Amino acid sequence: MLESVTVRILALILAFPVLLWAYSWYDELKYRRRAKKVGCELPAYKASWPAGLPLVVSTVKAMRRNELLQHTSRFTDGVPASTVRMQALGRVILVTNAPENIKAILATQFKEFDLSRRHSAFLTLLGDGIFTLSGNGWYHSRAMLRPQFSNEQVSRLHDIERCMQAFINLAKVQSAGGRYFDIQENFFKLTIDTATEFLFGESTDCLSAALEEAKNPGTQVQNKAVEFAECFNYGQYILSLKFGVANSFHPLVGGKKYNYSRKVCHDFVDGYVRMALDQADQEKPEKDDEEHKSYVFLKELTRETRDPIVMRDQALNILLAGRDTTASLLSFAFAVLVRRPDILAKLREAVAESFGDTTEGITFHTLKRCDYLKYFINETLRLYPTVPRNSRECNKDTTLPVGGGPDGTKPIFVPKGSTVAYVVYNLHRNPDIWGPDAHVFRPERWAETNKLGGNWTFIPFNGGPRICLGQQFALTEAGYTIVRLIQSFKTIQGPPGIENVPIKEYAALTSSVAGGVEVTVS
Repeated sequence: MLESVTVRILALILAFPVLLWAYSWYDELKYRRRAKKVGCELPAYKASWPAGLPLVVSTVKAMRRNELLQHTSRFTDGVPASTVRMQALGRVILVTNAPENIKAILATQFKEFDLSRRHSAFLTLLGDGIFTLSGNGWYHSRAMLRPQFSNEQVSRLHDIERCMQAFINLAKVQSAGGRYFDIQENFFKLTIDTATEFLFGESTDCLSAALEEAKNPGTQVQNKAVEFAECFNYGQYILSLKFGVANSFHPLVGGKKYNYSRKVCHDFVDGYVRMALDQADQEKPEKDDEEHKSYVFLKELTRETRDPIVMRDQALNILLAGRDTTASLLSFAFAVLVRRPDILAKLREAVAESFGDTTEGITFHTLKRCDYLKYFINETLRLYPTVPRNSRECNKDTTLPVGGGPDGTKPIFVPKGSTVAYVVYNLHRNPDIWGPDAHVFRPERWAETNKLGGNWTFIPFNGGPRICLGQQFALTEAGYTIVRLIQSFKTIQGPPGIENVPIKEYAALTSSVAGGVEVTVS
């Protein structure tokens, strides 16, 4: 009897990969028949047997080496129209970096693609917010947020300057005696301070706490925002695994550390939500004074809902964008500057010419008029996009413009339920678009033609109806920070030999510089 059971178990184990193989081929044959029926030619197909498991394993290994983006670039290397179908844990995924297809997904066929599985994968941390919702819920969220990012709100730089003073003072203390410090950590503190001020009406003051600790070694300032930042970072890492690797098996990814991190994040934002609700209960009729001209997101949200869970979800979604993406941009910018003193020298010249050495001339409009600063930021976003990869799920049978046939110029069939991924990192480094020096950091390329970055070849802030609402806020804060640091320090340099160390990207939901950005300033 025991031998019979053992034989059956072994038979099932041996039969499982065969069944997977059979199902995969059945699914592929069905796809080919349906594609032919609607007059589409086949895109390139890369098999990863069994069930795409080797692909998942290699992707996880690449993540651990901080080489995920380089790994994904190999998916479409040498493939017509940079479009390929591949398997991952039994699901077929379409990966495309063709501008024509990206335009269709994000704009011209926008209603045919939504977030779908992202919602369930992100739900436990981010809830129902602008980055997880589709359809009417997303439209409602976007309408609530739009006033927050008007030019009038974006151009209010005095709040950023208050935080910049703490940043500059902290950098001076950390650099005393020629010491090196991780400026990326400070950028994340800066952006959480400015984001909470901008969105919630009160700053977390992480920089001030860090300055106090730096001045008094051995002491530790109790600041829940620091723990929140650490837990939010870990939470994003888990979400990137849930969505990018585990896919349909995302409920299995997590654990005690993730659950604790999620609770810390929720409790942190719940404090701001309670504050906004208390203030709303005590609010007097509005008067036409300066106080009420300022838009505070949570305060405005109390006019739409008094549900604390809804408010928390929207707040976490916006905090993700307001904090992480700008910190990422600044971190990569200074990772480049410490490796390229020639670019830093040109940037100093441009800052001196446009702004002098005071804050008086730095405005929303003058920042936009400083050409070399604009070119430098664009080139940083090109080579190091803050959201380097993204995806959608097709909600109906449809087609995309290119990728089919031997030369990739024919339309391709995309069945309902298909995951379609696009890798901005690869799009921005495509030599067919950017020329043979596509991998070279060269800000001057942006001065050579006003057509550069058009036709959906440059999308650091996404595109179409879901284009980032905070684009101008991020560019303004990043530009202001770069100018103020150049004004404040005559030298900004990295450790000896840093120019020979390649920049590595840590890619979660957003990207950052793997290992940090070591600098000293004076």
